[in-house]
Amino acid sequence: MSDILISVAAVAVVLGFMILIHEFGHYAVAKLLGVRVEQFAIGFGKRLVGFRKGDTDYRINAIPLGGYVKMSGENPMDERTGDPAEFMSHPRWHRFLIAIAGPSMNILLAIFLLTVVYMVHYEYPVFLDKPAVIEGVKHDSPAAKAGLQPGDRIVKVDGIENPTWEQLQPRVWLSPNQPLTIGIQRGAQTFEKTIVPQAVTTSEVGSAGWFPEDPVIVGQLEPNSPAAKGGLKENDRIIALDGKPLVSIEAMIESLQQTKETPVDLTVMRDGQTQILRQLTPVLGKTEDPKEPRYRLGFVARSETKVTTLPFGEALNRSLQQNKKYSLLILELAKKIVQGKVSLRAVSGPIGIAQDAGYAAEQKGWTPLMELTAGISLNLGIFNLLPIPIMDGGVILFLFIEGLMRRDVSLRIKERVYQAAFVFLVLFAVMVIYNDLMKILPIDRRP
Repeated sequence: MSDILISVAAVAVVLGFMILIHEFGHYAVAKLLGVRVEQFAIGFGKRLVGFRKGDTDYRINAIPLGGYVKMSGENPMDERTGDPAEFMSHPRWHRFLIAIAGPSMNILLAIFLLTVVYMVHYEYPVFLDKPAVIEGVKHDSPAAKAGLQPGDRIVKVDGIENPTWEQLQPRVWLSPNQPLTIGIQRGAQTFEKTIVPQAVTTSEVGSAGWFPEDPVIVGQLEPNSPAAKGGLKENDRIIALDGKPLVSIEAMIESLQQTKETPVDLTVMRDGQTQILRQLTPVLGKTEDPKEPRYRLGFVARSETKVTTLPFGEALNRSLQQNKKYSLLILELAKKIVQGKVSLRAVSGPIGIAQDAGYAAEQKGWTPLMELTAGISLNLGIFNLLPIPIMDGGVILFLFIEGLMRRDVSLRIKERVYQAAFVFLVLFAVMVIYNDLMKILPIDRRP
């Protein structure tokens, strides 16, 4: 119950803050340009609390799913009075600035938050910066079927030369059940292979079945699990399984699927000392992939990380790079969902966001929640810029079309388009929430 309360509280704070920033962008620019703002609202439906100042009713409504700024004459179906303070009385470039201000505030907030985080605590997995050299290949995986071997280096993928693991992973995730051509270097030989990443987990993202060298470090232990009962502790580094060196958690998982319920011995490094934990018996359990229950010991592994701080200039530059990279990935994900190449299950709705927010809130320090907030803010900004009527991007699209036509689109056409867009957004929201529920109800998401 406490986990649920933490998740609810965290998502309420995060999403409420995101919506406040977004709507403040619209509000501030509208006020600056002389548009009368009638309502500044967080949530929809019936007004719960608020106050009025000048022409504006500042309010919190009953349904906490979004928010809005209501400007005089904003609805194109409303009758125009010619009042210069009405939204539609202003030139198109004014309306464009007002429409784009909300998403821009979310994107700027994402850049700001990551800059602050990187100045205080810049942490990232060590292996992500390394060349994409395959350390191991899972049995019967797409990589295995393509004949890839440990030691192979991926030198080209999707137009990227000599990718790092950080560059390679998103290309695979966004290609479930889609052919992906890669360049391979094996010794002095270079050749091409085509693999078809399989859809895995409830999000149905792509997986090639290869893995990098990444030391196995114990993160969170599951209560009453074989790992906890066997004496494993948080921050232990597992260096061998039954006397054989371990290079990654994937190698450990692969080995446990072969030995099944046979007890195993773990060699761990703890506080600079080597210890052997004997006779830990794996159990068959569900994971985040409902199609693949597996034998497990009951802990979450974390990557070896590098922690540092960055001066302002470097932190800002790194934040800009990260937000640019994530923006392009969001747009590519949206494109592939429309094309039917990626499942809608890859998108998280309010329930999925609540889970992530709750997990981030439980972590040590404030930086995990700040990073998640930056990611959500960027997603919100990009999503609102998509050319969907009713959304900010749809308003911008109509303004662009009207600018080319040098006249307004007829009210009848706008009304039909807005009605269709509203139905689409409702159906989209229902599908996303349904997918969220399907991800959490029937399975245990802990590996």
